[in-house]
Amino acid sequence: MFIVKYLKLVEIQTKVASVIPFILGTLYAVFRFGDFDFLHFALMLISLLSFDMATTAINNYYDYMKAKRKHGYGYEVHNAIVQYHMNPRGVAAIIAVLLVLAIGAGLWLFMETGWLLLLLGGLSFAVGILYSFGPLAISRMPLGEIFSGLFMGFVIPFVSVYIHAQDKLASLDLDLQRLTVTLHVDLLETLLILLISIPAIFGIANIMLANNICDIEDDIENRRYTLPVYIGRPRAIRLFGWLYYVSYIDLIVLILLKVPLLLVILVLTTLIPVRKNLIKFADHPVKQFTFKLAVQNFVLISAGRIVILTLALLFML
Repeated sequence: MFIVKYLKLVEIQTKVASVIPFILGTLYAVFRFGDFDFLHFALMLISLLSFDMATTAINNYYDYMKAKRKHGYGYEVHNAIVQYHMNPRGVAAIIAVLLVLAIGAGLWLFMETGWLLLLLGGLSFAVGILYSFGPLAISRMPLGEIFSGLFMGFVIPFVSVYIHAQDKLASLDLDLQRLTVTLHVDLLETLLILLISIPAIFGIANIMLANNICDIEDDIENRRYTLPVYIGRPRAIRLFGWLYYVSYIDLIVLILLKVPLLLVILVLTTLIPVRKNLIKFADHPVKQFTFKLAVQNFVLISAGRIVILTLALLFML
């Protein structure tokens, strides 16, 4: 029973939002640079998953502690602390353990790689904590989609590439005697990673947007001023659709990277089920029934890229 409560608390089904960009970045590192380091891969996976679960648990804990109203709008179901009558102190202990795992694996990875990893990891940790915690939590403002999309959709793939091919992508040198910091970045390679990450950036932003669309009444009641609260549900749903369509621009980059044209065309077919899910969500944006369609769309779009990168690697062998 503890496992069921724990998985609900950390919303395990949403962890695809961090694991998929991680896999995408790893495959891109192998495809583009031919590099793979298993220890770095394992350490980042542990740190990434632990921290993602911790921030979700913090978000649920903070929502529970700050909620003005603990009933209605499905609150009794979608917050695990309420649904399973969990002890807040026990939840806080789980969060502490997850953070220790995330920080420990992250520091080990830093010692294996370099200062740039510490900088990006520290920044990601700070944003992750501020996303859910504090008087001005990012998730309670109309910035949640931007921060979640960029940090999970771009920073994760970038770091996933960096840990395998540091010298070919970027470096940060710190001279403590001269008190100087030198940053070297291959702008072309960074731009390519950004463009390849567009589906992940917009897909993750849309998971957050769909969640906020479904919770708009609850958010207004609890004074969470998310993007849909500001622009209204109709405009938020239109934005939700356009982000999916624009995400297919990365297919041009795949062609430039010499991914076989047939594989790129196959990815384009994912637009058909994505559009169907979009229409279903727009017609009935209810958390317990259609929110999962945003996750499905993210998986469809991203899995298509993962499959063709895998096949492209096989063609190169």
